[in-house]
Amino acid sequence: MNRRILQVVTVSKFQGGSAFNVIPDSVTIGGSFRAFSKESFLQLKHRIEEVITTQASVNRCNATVLFDSEKEAFNPVTVNDQNLHKHFLKVATQVVGERNIHEMPLLLGSEDFSWYQEVIPGYLFFVGMKDEKKSVDELAQSHNFTVNEDVLPYGAALHASLAVTYLLENQHNSPKQSSHDEL
Repeated sequence: MNRRILQVVTVSKFQGGSAFNVIPDSVTIGGSFRAFSKESFLQLKHRIEEVITTQASVNRCNATVLFDSEKEAFNPVTVNDQNLHKHFLKVATQVVGERNIHEMPLLLGSEDFSWYQEVIPGYLFFVGMKDEKKSVDELAQSHNFTVNEDVLPYGAALHASLAVTYLLENQHNSPKQSSHDEL
């Protein structure tokens, strides 16, 4: 999959008028768009504006394209740090076993976590909750989504182990202090 060309436009809102038999003065169309790079995102943004204004003009109408705040209109791409990926694989293998670690395909989700990764290395992962016996198999955005509480201890153990192991392995990078074994 070519990360540079994969783009998605979602039209999720269409509002106009208040009666089925009256042509409204205006219509509002809303949605979102996503891409895997800032360059691709900006190209897509330009193309959306171009298509909307041109199509309106062809139909002798006017169109105004408004995007959310220009400063925050683009969430950076969430890319996991390679060193943290190695750390994750090592610790997760110990905590949940290698057969329970699955590499996911690229996702076009919009994630605020990427703003943290602009400042410091980060690692985003998902804790699987699928359980066909309990009919737990829906995505978080689904109205049928249900939390499988049986996996919460595994997620907590994994998060704690990742943090403690990382801190113990990297304490030489900080002022010398004694480590504690509370966990």
